[in-house]
Amino acid sequence: MRYVKAPRERIAVLIGKNGETKEAIEKHGVKLTIDSSTGEVKMEGDDSLKELEAENVVRAIARGFSPEKALLLFNDDYYFELLDIRDWAGKKVSHVKRLAGRVIGKDGKARRVIEEITGAHIAIYGHTVAIIGKMDEIDFAKRAIEMLLEGANHATVYRYLEKERRRRKMEELGLWEKGI
Repeated sequence: MRYVKAPRERIAVLIGKNGETKEAIEKHGVKLTIDSSTGEVKMEGDDSLKELEAENVVRAIARGFSPEKALLLFNDDYYFELLDIRDWAGKKVSHVKRLAGRVIGKDGKARRVIEEITGAHIAIYGHTVAIIGKMDEIDFAKRAIEMLLEGANHATVYRYLEKERRRRKMEELGLWEKGI
């Protein structure tokens, strides 16, 4: 049995229209009990791995992802990573908002560029940045987000992303030799 506390304003998304999202999660062998007044979500199943996967899906929805993207976590090659902006900003709300704004970028450009180049999905909610993707996509996106949180210029981060994408593509094609 596992528990997750979800923000009350995300409970409706977790349940879904006519309970569709809750049912989609429960199809994977886990029963969800959702207390909409406290935001507490209990996951029970016969398989602890399925409970863990369901916990990650619930956490992803709670941190701002759409159910469609969160349900990707039931696939073996998708993972969930959560970064706490307070680790870079301290407890000051104004600093957290400023740094969240840096990750989002003007009109959502920074987030969009990171998603397009890395292939990972990103959600910024409250004091967290959540990432869903394959392991290499998460590592790639996480590094770009950390650079922004550490104060790097957006142009510097975009150059890093482009350079790293080219390097990975060359490596994929077998044209990149390590150490050269």
